[in-house]
Amino acid sequence: MNLHSHGPLVTFPSLEGLATLDSPAPLALDNRAVHVWGFSLNGSAKVLSCCRTWLDEDERARAARFVRQEDRTRYLLAHGGLRALLARYTGLAPAALKFQTGTVGKPALLDQQGGPHALRFNLSHSHGRMLIAVAQEQEVGVDLEEMRDRVDVAKLAERFYASSEYRELLAHSGFDQVQQFYRYWVAKEAVLKGQGVGILSLRRCEILNPDNTGSSLVGLSDSTALQPGWRIQWLACGAGWQGAVALQGMDWSVRVQTALSEG
Repeated sequence: MNLHSHGPLVTFPSLEGLATLDSPAPLALDNRAVHVWGFSLNGSAKVLSCCRTWLDEDERARAARFVRQEDRTRYLLAHGGLRALLARYTGLAPAALKFQTGTVGKPALLDQQGGPHALRFNLSHSHGRMLIAVAQEQEVGVDLEEMRDRVDVAKLAERFYASSEYRELLAHSGFDQVQQFYRYWVAKEAVLKGQGVGILSLRRCEILNPDNTGSSLVGLSDSTALQPGWRIQWLACGAGWQGAVALQGMDWSVRVQTALSEG
């Protein structure tokens, strides 16, 4: 695998613009496209107040359970920011959005009649940054990780990775090995999050034949537990970070979004 292949470039602006636009323009999404947004989990007291107000009682209660203030703040900003973004696609107010949670915790947006909404999304946040992926009528998964070189990546890979992935990892050393580990990790996590299954299925999906554009197919060792035909696209998230988005099928395109004031 080419550790230095580049996918679409993601930037991570503050949530300030997303949360404070008075009359935000609506966002349109093609059926065969996935929009990817990056944000830094920081903002003014006004932004934090808006985000807290938009959350429902369950979300605010969950935020209150975090011991560290930093973790509470990041949760409020991540989930309030998610609501603000989805409001741009749906035309509803952020606080009016309703969600339901799947059996392994994957949230889904509900329409105004209480049924599944055509808009699908996934959120990942790590150490003060977040990625949000949005698609139409197609489940999508995304993962973002800050790379840490103190992790015993070989030990974790032996437990969670397919044998071919583990061999590829051992072919590298030093920080290249750390990069390889996290590239596989975010790809696998994006697939599992997209399918709404738990981390125990990490070994059951195998990243196959990555190309120079940062795209790869996903192979399965257990097709009864996972859906076939998924593809991942790695994302260029900056030095020290790895990110990936996953969707089922081949005929979709990844479009990284940056403009908040335009439709």
